[in-house]
Amino acid sequence: MALKRIVVVQAHPDRAGHRLCHALGETYAAAAREAGHEVAVIDLAALDVPLLSSQAEFEHQPIPESLRPASESILAADHMVFVFPLWLGTLPALLKAFLEQLLRPGIAFRYRERGMPERLLKGRSARLIVTMGMPVPVYRLYFGGHGLKVISRSMLGFCGVAPVRETLFGMVETAGAKTREKWFRKMRALGARGA
Repeated sequence: MALKRIVVVQAHPDRAGHRLCHALGETYAAAAREAGHEVAVIDLAALDVPLLSSQAEFEHQPIPESLRPASESILAADHMVFVFPLWLGTLPALLKAFLEQLLRPGIAFRYRERGMPERLLKGRSARLIVTMGMPVPVYRLYFGGHGLKVISRSMLGFCGVAPVRETLFGMVETAGAKTREKWFRKMRALGARGA
């Protein structure tokens, strides 16, 4: 197994921590480190993530200083892991604001005179680890999982990140101890493989 540089982006917006997302992300990161992978962790709730307000800002202004270390970790990574709760069927606004700041022209993609932009993040993979209150099959089949396609296809995929895999945990409020332990075993296995 090849060792990887992994960045785990903890994207639960609750600054207090102690959420299932925090435990899942910490378990993944610990297992990855134990297996010898190089791991950086970014806690979005601890960062100042300004909102973009114009196309000119997106295309011509530098990434805010508060996000430079995070940007460097993302660009250095072979594999990115995003851990977040499903909110209103998609990613929390904090994570979307973060990705809008980082996935800019000249950094994540490059405009061409014609055709689709050049994808500058090729060679990297990602995993979305998502918790939700509904059953996973309901989200996938009834809702079509469209909220996660925003990040996997329209954001990461657009910049060349592939594959982008998903690990979804549903009915989190009512999950018993055995179910949660199964989830943590899965996180340990994925972390150890850097997958």
